[in-house]
This record gives sequence, structure tokens and C-alpha cells, in this order.
Amino acid sequence: MPFVRGAWIRNTSSVVLALGLFSLTACASRGDDGDGFRLFGRGGDEPAAADAAAIAVNGYLWRASLDTLSFMPLASADPYGGIIITDWYVNPEKPDERFKATVYILDARLRADGLNVSIFKQVRGPEGGWVDAPAAGQTEVDIENAILTRARQLRLSNIRG
Repeated sequence: MPFVRGAWIRNTSSVVLALGLFSLTACASRGDDGDGFRLFGRGGDEPAAADAAAIAVNGYLWRASLDTLSFMPLASADPYGGIIITDWYVNPEKPDERFKATVYILDARLRADGLNVSIFKQVRGPEGGWVDAPAAGQTEVDIENAILTRARQLRLSNIRG
């Protein structure tokens, strides 16, 4: 019997397709209520355990950060990642400098090391453009302390009722 290329490709394609379908059905699991199979073991509206574990931001720190930085325009806020980025803020009393803040909430617990604040400063250059300048290190510490104080206040007010 001579070698027939088309038959060999057809048979190989069938085997690959069968293995792929078998692998896909191995990923499916039966729903809790027995209503049928669900691909990857999840319903459309139930969160996966991995998704719930990925949300590790303390709500008090999140709210306190937004409250503390409310005087600055907000550029971006990611409650799932725990990142708040403000836009440039110009103090009306000092129009030749501006500030930008980034807050990272690193933990689900209300702890001092669960928060990191970065402050960026720019001053107006001789040609009128903005030039990066170092911000005082104490500024970041002061904002972190203000956020932590506000978070403690929010927690205590929630406990008391």
C-alpha cells in the first residue's frame, strides 16, 4: 500500500483534536447544584478563590488615603491593586512649585508598614518649564502619618457604631 499523505494528516489531525477535547473536559467541573458542567469550575458570577485572595487592600487605609489627599486632583485610583496616583497640585500661595503623590497600600491589615507614599516635586525653571526637584523626605512621612491617623479614626468610628 503506497504512502498516502492526506490520510496521514487527517488521522493526525483527528488524534490532536481528540486530545484537545479530552484536555478541555478535564478542566471542567460539576457545579455545586448539579445543574451541569461549568468550564474551569466557575459560574459567571461567583468569584474564584484566587480572585478573592488577590484583593488585599485595607479599606480603612484606602478611604483614609483618599480623604487625606482630597485636596489634590486624582489622576488614577485602583482599589484592587491599592494604588492611588494624584495629578500635579499647585499651591496657590506658591505658584512656582507643584507636587504629585503616589500612595501604595501594601497590606490588608491596618499597619504602618502596609502603606508607602511617594511625593514628587517640580519647580518652575528659568524658561518657564517645570524641572524636577527633590521633595523633603519629611513630607512623605507626614502624609503617611496623616493617612494612618485618619485610618485609625475611621476604624474607631466604625467600632463604636
